[in-house]
Amino acid sequence: MATKTIARPTTLVASEDNAQDPADLLENTLSQLEALLWVCHGQDVDWCSGDGPRRLDNLLWLAAELARKAGELFQMSEKARREAPEAGG
Repeated sequence: MATKTIARPTTLVASEDNAQDPADLLENTLSQLEALLWVCHGQDVDWCSGDGPRRLDNLLWLAAELARKAGELFQMSEKARREAPEAGG
């Protein structure tokens, strides 16, 4: 069975889970946003050299983080739905 792989930032940026400093959180977010905008530009994107591999890693990191957050929100939503009193009646 294949192991689960999640993209990680290649820069020395603290992860959101253990970052205490708002500057670290901001740096993480800016790295992800920069990668997303770089991909959206699309012209002459070279994924194999230059900034390409770093940008791709940051983009995959962003996607993994969004998927994790979406999963957490879904769990919170389901918990709230189950705990809500029945409407009607």
